[in-house]
Amino acid sequence: MENLELACFQLISNVGLAKSCYVEAIREAKNGNFELAKEKIKEGDQNYVQGHTSHASLIQQEASGNPVQTTLLLVHSEDQLMSAETIKLMAEELIDCYKKMDSMK
Repeated sequence: MENLELACFQLISNVGLAKSCYVEAIREAKNGNFELAKEKIKEGDQNYVQGHTSHASLIQQEASGNPVQTTLLLVHSEDQLMSAETIKLMAEELIDCYKKMDSMK
């Protein structure tokens, strides 16, 4: 497997796991399990960092004068990276809302 393909698949895999963790965090917060939600966010962050590391390696390759060929796989992997970041932001906002709702009971 080419270096680009491997980096893209690592990126997709890791940020996919991160997104799943962020969604699980929302579900746990909805059920009032705020500590578990916090743990899921932290677990998601660890996966996100691993994915971001794969992306950073591609950026470093480009910066060192070795252009990275733009492929549909690369575009998809970067889209997954951005959507994971968005889902994390939404998860944090929803968790805060659930905490406020829980405190009003």
